[in-house]
Amino acid sequence: MKLSQFKFSFNETLLANHPAKNREDSRLMVVHRTTGKIEHKHFKDVLSYFDDGDVMILNNTKVFPARLYGNKEKTGAKIEVFLLRELNHESRVWDVLVDPARKIRIGNKLYFGDDDLLVAEVIDNTTSRGRTLRFLFDGTHEEFKKTINDLGNTPLPKYIKRKAEPEDAERYQTVYAKHEGAVAAPTAGLHFSKQLIKRLELKNVKFAEVTLHVGLGTFRPVEVEDLTKHKMDSEQFEITQESADIVNAGKARKKRICAIGTTSMRAIESSVTTSGELKPAEGWTNKFIFPPHDFAVANCMITNFHMSESTLLMMTCAFGGYENIMNAYKVAVKEKYRFYSYGDAMLIID
Repeated sequence: MKLSQFKFSFNETLLANHPAKNREDSRLMVVHRTTGKIEHKHFKDVLSYFDDGDVMILNNTKVFPARLYGNKEKTGAKIEVFLLRELNHESRVWDVLVDPARKIRIGNKLYFGDDDLLVAEVIDNTTSRGRTLRFLFDGTHEEFKKTINDLGNTPLPKYIKRKAEPEDAERYQTVYAKHEGAVAAPTAGLHFSKQLIKRLELKNVKFAEVTLHVGLGTFRPVEVEDLTKHKMDSEQFEITQESADIVNAGKARKKRICAIGTTSMRAIESSVTTSGELKPAEGWTNKFIFPPHDFAVANCMITNFHMSESTLLMMTCAFGGYENIMNAYKVAVKEKYRFYSYGDAMLIID
């Protein structure tokens, strides 16, 4: 398929700049992929679509405060540094994005916090905006991480045109987040409250946790019309034996297996046996899912409303059917659903 086939008209007023007051109060569009039927619900209504033995696959990655604001040596120019991934644990070397990039060259030092609590030296250029930094910090790794957490800001996506607020530290994080490493939230999971999870557990819905550390590559624009030529950035993931067993038991009983978000879906589709079972794995995936694609594990999916021409929309179309999902997006715009990370949700079922 072609990039232009995933373009849709969008009113900027539908972009959700803040989360719903309560997590489970977001709206929920239910799309039946066999018939194309659409229902309009609220997220807490997912309770009525799941029952005994059904499985929900959650991405338990945890967002860390990846956006730092510092100053360049000598000039004092204000610089934004976005931490992407730690390359070397012992020498505190990181891949980052810097803004404005034209001012940041190899050898420059950057200072962060009051009394220059943290100092970093630029040791390499990776892309036009990408740099490699070595943080100069005397102390343990735990002390270093605490300093980053104290100085860093919640990494809200750039399309949210406001600074991070105190509530974002909690709301741009799932209630089941465990393993730190993501620079963006697995947003479909943001709709789950602890109370809603408890109510699902009371119905004997099973939860299988996977970890995929969401990187900015998830949101990188596709710049080629021929989708087969687009390369996804790699993201680190892990699937445990316990989670694989829960999912495979549900599959064997022909239950609903619901991937909560595109990141959970990418993880499970990256580790499948020839017989279609989920297998334990630990590593990196750059899997790019677009139509047509035969999904091996999940038969149900919850996701948010994504950007036009995004890889996330392409995966959603691959799962729900191109015509079904593009029609659902037209309905979502007409019905004023809220879009993107803090927006409303879609449940795709048979």
